[in-house]
Amino acid sequence: MMQIDLTDQGIKHVHFIGIGGISMSAIAELLLSFNYRISGSDMHASKITDKLRDKGADIHIGHSSDNVPVCDLVVYTAAVKSDNPELKRAGELGIPVIDRAEMLGLLMKKFSNSIAISGTHGKTTTTSMVSLILEHSGFHPTILVGGELDEIGGNIKIGESDYLVTEACEYVESFLKFFPTLGIILNIEADHLDYFRNLDHIIEAFTKFARLIPREGHLVAFKDDANIRALLPHVTCNIVTCGIKEESDYMVRDIGYNHLGFPYFDVYLHNKLLGHFQLNVPGYHNICNALASIAATHTLGAPVEKIHERLGIFKGTHRRFDVLGVVNERTIVDDYAHHPTEIQATLQAAANYPHNKIWCVFQSHTYTRTKSLLNDFAISFSGADKVIVADIYAAREKDTGEIHARDLVQAIGEHHHDVSYIGGFSDIVDYLSNHTQPGDLILTMGAGDIYRVGEMLLKEMTLKTG
Repeated sequence: MMQIDLTDQGIKHVHFIGIGGISMSAIAELLLSFNYRISGSDMHASKITDKLRDKGADIHIGHSSDNVPVCDLVVYTAAVKSDNPELKRAGELGIPVIDRAEMLGLLMKKFSNSIAISGTHGKTTTTSMVSLILEHSGFHPTILVGGELDEIGGNIKIGESDYLVTEACEYVESFLKFFPTLGIILNIEADHLDYFRNLDHIIEAFTKFARLIPREGHLVAFKDDANIRALLPHVTCNIVTCGIKEESDYMVRDIGYNHLGFPYFDVYLHNKLLGHFQLNVPGYHNICNALASIAATHTLGAPVEKIHERLGIFKGTHRRFDVLGVVNERTIVDDYAHHPTEIQATLQAAANYPHNKIWCVFQSHTYTRTKSLLNDFAISFSGADKVIVADIYAAREKDTGEIHARDLVQAIGEHHHDVSYIGGFSDIVDYLSNHTQPGDLILTMGAGDIYRVGEMLLKEMTLKTG
C-alpha cells in the first residue's frame, strides 16, 4: 500500500476515475469541502456528476488519457481495469495512485471518531439510522451513505464535528483499509464468492476488520449471528453485543407490528428497560438494523429520547422498500435486495404490508453470485405469490455462458408454483399491466437497474388511467 498522508501540504489536486459512483462522489465532495482541487471522469453524465461540477469539480465524460491533469493523486474505483487509459497515463506521469477504499481510510484519519458499519446486509439502512440519530442528538457528524437519503439531500452531508459515519464494505476486503474507532458488524454470510474462497475466508476478513478498532474503541456485534459469535473471542477492543434471541447487552423483546407492517418493540440494556420504539419502515430485518443503531449511538452518548424520536420518523433510503406509488389500486415498491437472505427478509416485510397478491420481479446481480448461490436463491421466493425473473445484471462481469436467468427460473420452479422468465423490461411492464389486479403489491427487486421496471410501470398505468 502506498504511503499517502492527506495532511501533506503537497497534495492539493486529486483526480477521480469513476467519480460518478455513489461512494467516489461522496469522497470527492468531502475533499472539495476541505478545499482540495478536484477533477474526475465517468462513463456517463448524471445528477451526481452535475452536482459535483456545480460545486467546482472539473468533470469529464468518458475515459481518456487527456483527462488526467498534472495532479498530486489519482483515485480509482474497483470497476476500473488496469488497461484504463487514465490509470495508464497516471503511471506514465508518475502520479501516486490509490483505490477508493484507501482514500476513504485516509479521510477517516482526519476524524477523531470514525463509525464504520459493516455486514453482508443492512449497511446502508443502519448507516442512515446511526447518522440521523447522531445528527438529531447534536453530534453534527459527516455522513457518507451508500445510497440516496432524502434527509441529507443525497449520499453525503458535511458535518461540523470530528465524527464521521460511513459504510464499510467487505468486498475485496476493502474495509481493511479503514481506521474505525467504533465498528458495527450486522451479520456475516456467504457472498462475493468471486473474490472470497468460502465462508471461512469471509469470517476471517470480518475478524481482521474488528481488530482494526483500537483497544479503547468499541465493536457493536449482533450476537444472534453465529458467524459473528465465532469471531468475538479474537477481538481486542470493547465489545457491545445486541440481539433478539441470544443473551446480549442490548436486547429486543415484545415485538409487534402495526397495520402497515411497521414493527414496534422494547429494548433492554442489561435486563433493564431502555425504551419502547416504533419504526416507520417495515420488516424484522429493520428491527435488527435499528437495534444495532440504538446500541451504537447510545454507547456514543446519544440520549434515549433522541434515539426514540429519530427512529420513529425514519422513512428509509431510496431502494429499500421504496414505495414508488399507487396507481389503479396497485402498489409499486422497489427494493435493493439481491442476496437470498435479503430477498426473504424483504418478502417477509411485504407480507405484513396491505396487499392482495405479491408479485416479485427479480433481477439477479452478477453471474458469479447467481451461480454460486443458485440453491439458496431457489428457496428464497416462497413469500411471493408470483415471481418474474429478468435477465441477469452483469455489473462488473462478462457473460461466460455458464449461467442464465432461465437456470434461475428452473431452480426456483422446483420450490415455487408460479415463476416465469421475461427477460426485457418492456415485456415485463406489458405483462404486469395486463395481469395484475387491484390490491396487488408489485415488488421490483435487485441491485441492478430493475427499479426502471417500477418507474416504467407507474408511468404506463398512470397514462392508462389518466
